[in-house]
Amino acid sequence: MAIIVDIDVMLARRKMAVGTLAELVGITPANLSVLKNGRAKAIRFTTLEAICKALDCQPGDILRWEPDDGVGDTQIQVQGQQHGSSR
Repeated sequence: MAIIVDIDVMLARRKMAVGTLAELVGITPANLSVLKNGRAKAIRFTTLEAICKALDCQPGDILRWEPDDGVGDTQIQVQGQQHGSSR
């Protein structure tokens, strides 16, 4: 997946420590580290909302999409229907 997490950028702009953000959001620093280092497979909307509130930003300020290297197929599940594309 090519979703890039830019929490470090927003932390630097807000001059906030990772531990402070974790405390404000209500998650462990270890779980925040998994997210900010791009190792998370998912994020709850409530967590995303808390991060945006703490950093006074929009989801698009911390999450962005970049195209994959083009190898393999992608599968997207939309309302019970499977859509595939080959790159």
